[in-house]
Amino acid sequence: MPPHTDRLSARQHVRSLASLVREVFRTRDGAFLLLALLVGLLAGGLTLLQEHLAHALQAWWYRLPDETVHLSALPHVAPPLLLALPLCGLLVGLIGLYAHRRRRQLVDAVEANALHGGRMSMRDNLIVSAQTLLSNGSGASVGLEAAYAQMGAGAGSQLGRVLRLRRADIRTLVGTGAAAAIAAAFDAPLAGAFYGFEVVIGAYSPAALAPVAVAVLGAVAVRAALGEQLPMLPAPAGIGLEFEDYALYALIGVASALVGVAVMRLVGLIESGVKHSGLPSWLRPAIGGLLLIPLAMVTPQVMSAGHGAQHLDLTVQQPLQWLAILLVLKCLASAISLGFGFRGGLFFASLFTGTLLGAVFAKLAALALGQPPLNEIGAALIGMAALSAAIVGAPMTMAMLVLESTHDFALTSAAIAAVLVSSAVTRRIFGYSFSTWRFHLRGADIKSARDIGWVHTLTAGSMMQRAPEILPATLTVAQARQQLPLGSVPRVVLVDEHQHYAGIVVLADLYADRVKPEAPVQDYAQNRDVALPAHADALAAMRHFDTTQSDELAVVDGDGHVLGVLSERFVRKRYAEELERRQRELLGERVDD
Repeated sequence: MPPHTDRLSARQHVRSLASLVREVFRTRDGAFLLLALLVGLLAGGLTLLQEHLAHALQAWWYRLPDETVHLSALPHVAPPLLLALPLCGLLVGLIGLYAHRRRRQLVDAVEANALHGGRMSMRDNLIVSAQTLLSNGSGASVGLEAAYAQMGAGAGSQLGRVLRLRRADIRTLVGTGAAAAIAAAFDAPLAGAFYGFEVVIGAYSPAALAPVAVAVLGAVAVRAALGEQLPMLPAPAGIGLEFEDYALYALIGVASALVGVAVMRLVGLIESGVKHSGLPSWLRPAIGGLLLIPLAMVTPQVMSAGHGAQHLDLTVQQPLQWLAILLVLKCLASAISLGFGFRGGLFFASLFTGTLLGAVFAKLAALALGQPPLNEIGAALIGMAALSAAIVGAPMTMAMLVLESTHDFALTSAAIAAVLVSSAVTRRIFGYSFSTWRFHLRGADIKSARDIGWVHTLTAGSMMQRAPEILPATLTVAQARQQLPLGSVPRVVLVDEHQHYAGIVVLADLYADRVKPEAPVQDYAQNRDVALPAHADALAAMRHFDTTQSDELAVVDGDGHVLGVLSERFVRKRYAEELERRQRELLGERVDD
């Protein structure tokens, strides 16, 4: 047998095997769970790798004494070393410039699941990871969760795309990867699982329960196998909860919501001001790094995510004035870091900020009432959960983080009350979490990771009836009657002398008794100035139908030329079909794309 025939046969065998593997993962629930476990193991390993890289960068530049010491726990930092902030900021800006010149809009896990069916670019993931590691490693006041979740979710997306899984399955793998990454970061499988559901999947989907559970357990197993145990947060001893205690914790939730909204708006204001300043985008992080230097000279606790400072301030009693100053400085440092273009998130940083807020609240309550009504450590941990819930938009994630970080069930019940109040107040007065607020500033109408990308595929151009009957608008009614007998077509689209859309005429209207045969047909046209662009999605089309009270609208291109006709009945039918399809996927039914 000729060699080329052997090679052809080998390729066919490989394709057959690949097709069989894809079919197994698409149709077997057990196989899909194994895939979710693989995603969890990859996400856990990638999280630990990035954690060590960021800490190694800090240790090398800031000369940390050993690997257990965090940058934010240092008593002071020599001013010359703080030049790492603008230098790494310049690198972050140059990487961003590279991405911009490649015309890449970096897509994170939330946006991918909301708009793109879970499809993420590995190149985008590496860019986000590199920028986040440089930002956090230099000491900018941002967390590493952006890199953790990006790489974990990206691993799930990449595997799903290689295996050509269904849209719903890829979205689930993206959620499991992000959940596993957060679980590994905190050694907290419950918090990671709820993060996946609340932030990345966008709903508590029955179909995703088992995959997410398997993935987060795999991720924390990786941390345990490598001996990377995290220190427990100190829990208040013998905390007792009365009704008035819950009322005070609810007030912490309200205060946390107000502070969270203020921080998110401050980030937006700084970002907007920087954009209008004329500074080139690649230079902005370096300027932000220069502005962070004076804050870091006051105290290194404003640097990085603040894990070391959090443990320090929870175990050492600090005066009220210092805690209040530190709270303001940390909020300002985080806003400057993100507003000037450092890459990262507010999740990890908000944990430390919330700790400060809770401690300040407890001390102020003690001054107001003459005696301490709350345990300060307990109030600090409740503030940690409540402020993070306001910013991240994941209340149960934060409640579970308190439980797994302290193993204190009484404190967790108080945390649940505070995070629910915080989330409700944030939704009422602001309506966004930090990630969706950034999308809003960019012009994307996303309020969660709930899948709305399918709506954008239902465009007027894809649903329209093509090749409608078209007549010149200057034609008389008599001439139109000669060309189109009554009942031949339901409606006629009119065009002007330049072949631009000029209205729609119901053919039966031209045969009414009151119609003048010598009049131009345009006199009886409807919606002369209203048409649908071909890119309009189903929701936009239905809004047009509601506004015009029309049964049919013309679809036109960018120059106003007629492409087809779309009926309201068909749009609503297709929208209902797709909505039912997504509901079936949410409940765990396998629906082919």
